[in-house]
Amino acid sequence: MAAESTTRRSLRAGAAPAKTVGRGTFTALTSEICRDPVRFGSLAAEWNALHRRSGAATPFQSHAWLHSWWLSYGAPGRLRVVLLRRDGVLVGAAPLMLVHRPFPVLVQLGGSISDFSDVLLDDECADSAAPALAKALANAARTAVVDLREVRPGAAVERVYECWDGPRDTLTDSPCLELPAVPMDELLGRLSSARAQRVRAKIRKIDSAGVEEREVPGDEIPTAVERLLHLHRLQWQGRGVTQEHLSARFAGHLTRSVRAMVECGDARVTEFLLGGEVVAADLTLMSPRLAGGYLYGADPVLRDRKVDVATMLLRESARRISADGRSTLSMLRGNEPYKHHWRPETVCNRRLLMARPMLAASLRLVAAHAAARGRAAVLVNERLPAMKAGLAKRTRRGGGKE
Repeated sequence: MAAESTTRRSLRAGAAPAKTVGRGTFTALTSEICRDPVRFGSLAAEWNALHRRSGAATPFQSHAWLHSWWLSYGAPGRLRVVLLRRDGVLVGAAPLMLVHRPFPVLVQLGGSISDFSDVLLDDECADSAAPALAKALANAARTAVVDLREVRPGAAVERVYECWDGPRDTLTDSPCLELPAVPMDELLGRLSSARAQRVRAKIRKIDSAGVEEREVPGDEIPTAVERLLHLHRLQWQGRGVTQEHLSARFAGHLTRSVRAMVECGDARVTEFLLGGEVVAADLTLMSPRLAGGYLYGADPVLRDRKVDVATMLLRESARRISADGRSTLSMLRGNEPYKHHWRPETVCNRRLLMARPMLAASLRLVAAHAAARGRAAVLVNERLPAMKAGLAKRTRRGGGKE
């Protein structure tokens, strides 16, 4: 009953119906701000339908991913999901939450463990839905700055940004590397003859080792995710693992979301077996346009057997994506050197800032803070390798051990 009354209040507080022309008729667009997590959870069916009609959407805008993330990472009272409907049908959605830094800021659900953020817009009525969602988003923001990280080029929110009535700014965010969705032989054609020959030798070694693959069915996903995280922990033991990937809340989120996403066709877990034992596992997230390897784990025994795990995973991903009609094989965020062996295209995400006119000063503060952090990160990345090399040199001179 409490959830129902919250929904009624949200509907009454929504923007007034906007009259827009659609195929010669006037269609009402109404907005709603959902603050109730239970209500958000109940939106799965219509959210999934909108996700399918929003061509720019990535797996990180699926209901399973976002709702599961909220259950693991959300803070009570902070949920702000803006919903846009046309004749009762969901045609737009902005999944957000309120934070304080130290003043109010609306940020995307999904947080730092999501590689892309976006809103959802129904492709059939995006021209009218985008300005209506911009207006509804301004109403939801009130005294907060809207700060959307990791916006992929071509994202639906770019249309909202273009018709935003107020101060706005764009910053560069994380680089992502992308390959075309073609079979392995065509990917090898992108390489120099010498490098392609080395990769073919690695593939022969994988095949001679007897590595087999299996796609994990939906009912086995919880156990498979547990195995994947165990292998991921083994793989990075003694090295710089992302600590969040070892946390219980991340494990809970991944188990919940992946099971639902596998059932909807938005995710796939592949296990690699050697002598009947699982020695590696890969989680790939998918949307109609792209697929990307999100997380993998590999037993160190593969290194001992001289099996190149990166080549093994890429070959399997290329085989599957080239057969299912997607156009992009994304390596997601990160600029690691091994990814560049395949001559991918670098695509930079963007950070979009929007505010109401009275909050222009707050928006400038957020932008300045973000720019300063970005410069500091670049400085660290440039100097850290040299600092490590200098430390190693001094250690060798002193006869010590690292």
